[in-house]
Amino acid sequence: MNKSNTEKRSLHGKEQGAGQQQKARGKKLTEYGKQLAEKQRVKEMYGMRERQFRNWFEKAVAQPGGPGDNLLSMLERRLDNVVYRLKLANTRRQARQVIAHGHINVNGKRVKTASYLVDMEDTVAIAPAVLGKTVFVEQVVDKRLNIGVKVPDWLELKKAERSGTMLRRPVRADIQTPIEDHLIVELYSKA
Repeated sequence: MNKSNTEKRSLHGKEQGAGQQQKARGKKLTEYGKQLAEKQRVKEMYGMRERQFRNWFEKAVAQPGGPGDNLLSMLERRLDNVVYRLKLANTRRQARQVIAHGHINVNGKRVKTASYLVDMEDTVAIAPAVLGKTVFVEQVVDKRLNIGVKVPDWLELKKAERSGTMLRRPVRADIQTPIEDHLIVELYSKA
C-alpha cells in the first residue's frame, strides 16, 4: 500500500499547514535575508509601518550625504523619538500616544504628529495644560525623568521645566543601538 504525503508527514513529526515552512536548522541567512532582517528590526525599533519607513528612506536618499546616515539622523529627529530620548515618555509607543493626545508642544505650539521632524534649537516640552494632570505627570513623566537613563548629547534636558532642546542634529555615533544601515540601503537599492 502506498501512503499519502499527509500520512508520511504525520509519521515524521508535526504536520505543516498551508503556507507554513519549517526553518532549516544551521542554515545561514542569505544576503537578502540579512538585509530584510535589519530593515525589519529598525522599522520595529522606531515603530513604523513599511510605507512610512520607505518614505523616510526616499527622503534620506534625496538629501546630500550618505543615505544610511541621513536615514538614521531623520529617524532620531522624529518627534516621537525625541520625546522618548528626552525621557518624557517610557517608550516610543507611549510617546506617540502622548503626542497624539496633544500633550506635547514644540516651540510653544501644540503638535499632534509623531512624525514631525524636530530641528536645531527647537524646544520640545510637556504642554502647560497637561502639567496640571498630576497623576500623568507623576506616573509617566517624573518617574522616567528620575531614573538613570542618559539623555543623548545632541539633546539638552531641562528637568525642572519638563522640556528639552535639540542642540545639534544627531550623527551615527550618537545612536547606541548597533544598526547596519548599509544593509537597508542595499535592500532598497535593489528595488
